[in-house]
Amino acid sequence: PTIEASNYNTMKLAVISLLLSGATAFTIPHNTPTFATRLSLADAVADVTEEVAEDAADVEIEPEVEAAPAYTCITKEEILSTPNCIELGAIWDPLGLADIGPDETVAWFRHAEIKHGRVAMAAFFGWCAVGLGYRFPGELSEGLEFDSIPSGGLEAWDATPGWGKAQMLILAGLIEFHDEIFHSRRGTHYLRGGTPGKNMVPGLYDPLGFARSRSEEDLARGREVEIKNGRLAMIGFMGLYAAATIEGSVPAQPPC
Repeated sequence: PTIEASNYNTMKLAVISLLLSGATAFTIPHNTPTFATRLSLADAVADVTEEVAEDAADVEIEPEVEAAPAYTCITKEEILSTPNCIELGAIWDPLGLADIGPDETVAWFRHAEIKHGRVAMAAFFGWCAVGLGYRFPGELSEGLEFDSIPSGGLEAWDATPGWGKAQMLILAGLIEFHDEIFHSRRGTHYLRGGTPGKNMVPGLYDPLGFARSRSEEDLARGREVEIKNGRLAMIGFMGLYAAATIEGSVPAQPPC
């Protein structure tokens, strides 16, 4: 039996009920007690109801199966296969973060790792450049020359006016916001099969298009090198910060 058969029996029950109720309305009065008509109607309804109940009991309801997603995210195995782990001999994941979610979670982790690595590389380079005495020409703001900026990293940040800090944070937020938009509108999102860490903001990276002539193998190796350099820069920046805030926390580290 199928769902259609059950529906048919239900309709049959309704039609019989309507016909019987309509027929009693036009019956010529006679000496037959009214309870007899009601009894016969009740018997007919009971018979059909029992038949419908038996059909419904035989119907097999198939469990609902969740539809497969219309996209294919890069797999966890593909993400963790690069870069190589020559330095440690295995994937360093003591907290088991790679196992707390599906492929999309690991793709998001890798995308965030690459972005944090890029920021750390820029911060580490800037900290070192200021410490070595390199300065831009002109004024940082009205009445504040670049040459007057202290050489220490944190001191240089403190000397930056509040609006200057706000501009940097707003710029970083706009880059992040538009990167997500362009990932969805101008390419394949990194959670929907795209490449985690790929920059989608026009002109932000490689504005002269040097990467266009590189092979896929060369680009893949460049991504691996970027991840490793980003990891090293995050460690290096935290070392500079620790040395600047906690005296003696980094042995052999000169004042920074």
